[in-house]
Amino acid sequence: MSRPAKLALVDGTVFEGRAFGASGEVYGEVCFNTSMTGYQEILTDPSYSGQIVTMTYPLIGNYGINPEDVESKGLSLRGFVVKELCRHESNFRSQKPLDAYLAENGVIGIEGLDTRALVRRIRVQGAMTGVLSTEDLDNNSLVEKARRSPELAGQDLVKGVIPPDQFGWDEGLNAIVRDPITAGYAGIHTELPVEGPHVVAIDYGMKWNIPRHLRQLGCRVTIVPGTWSAEQILELDPAGVFLSNGPGDPQPLGYAISTIQGLLGRTPIFGICLGNQLLGLACGLDIFKLRFGHRGANQPVLNQETGRVEITSQNHGFALAADSIPSNVEVTHINLNDQTIEGIRHKDYPAFAVQYHPEASAGPHDSHYLFGQFREMLTENTLAAGV
Repeated sequence: MSRPAKLALVDGTVFEGRAFGASGEVYGEVCFNTSMTGYQEILTDPSYSGQIVTMTYPLIGNYGINPEDVESKGLSLRGFVVKELCRHESNFRSQKPLDAYLAENGVIGIEGLDTRALVRRIRVQGAMTGVLSTEDLDNNSLVEKARRSPELAGQDLVKGVIPPDQFGWDEGLNAIVRDPITAGYAGIHTELPVEGPHVVAIDYGMKWNIPRHLRQLGCRVTIVPGTWSAEQILELDPAGVFLSNGPGDPQPLGYAISTIQGLLGRTPIFGICLGNQLLGLACGLDIFKLRFGHRGANQPVLNQETGRVEITSQNHGFALAADSIPSNVEVTHINLNDQTIEGIRHKDYPAFAVQYHPEASAGPHDSHYLFGQFREMLTENTLAAGV
């Protein structure tokens, strides 16, 4: 039987729909993602912690759920909003429907509302706090709850999604992702290679396709919690350090910024998404909140070194400020939609980062070369050190 549900925003707007997945009531920042595929990767991306995610593509769930596309140990988002839920999935890899998957993981979904109207409101007014409920269906009550709920900015959401301790990683890329890119991806192996240089990946809410890429390139990978200090990480004797993606506002993460400052100049560094923002903050750049963020799989990014345009997958609500670039940092990539910073490199130390997701599954795959550049940096640094 159909279950009613409502989504209320702080501006007083209320959307009515039908519930799927779990029942209950949650609050979170309401944002939207423009991807046509990859909803399972979105659901399992820890970067969505604290958010209610709206999909702009109208039909979601058509290819079901499978274990190969999981990107983390669980679902971190607060709620899931779609125009229409597909109840009859059709794909040879599917093992369960989306409805059951959300129910098992305690995530509330809502369908049947006007997602175009919701997205237009967010684009004009910016991402805003909302309450999604299957229990309280009183409009005034829900709006008041939304207005009393804390905003995402200023919260430390990383500590809620990081692992409790270090662990090793030995899984490579799934063949569906690996095989189409092998020919054009310098350094990638068709089979899982023997372990090479040791990379310590700092997990701030990391997607698992990142260590899969590092392992496929021949690295030995150790994942550590995002709260670790520089001294703890250096004790593992890394050939290089990776800074992962993660949720929310980077500014409260003083412990992470301090760690990166302690690593700069002592080991090569490569960062993605939140890792890009944290590297920037560690180097002296400022940060600001985007009106509605970049969330989708079609963001055009200009590589200023090559002049090539890359179509990228992105998921972030904050960006580095272009008017705060210190003299020892250069901008390597920019977003062609709004000219925001999409990549930086330190001029004095082997450290670089990008704001987007070169590891993205289900794609696009334009930016996989960045992992190869990091692998080459590890080799060059080892040779320079005379090891």
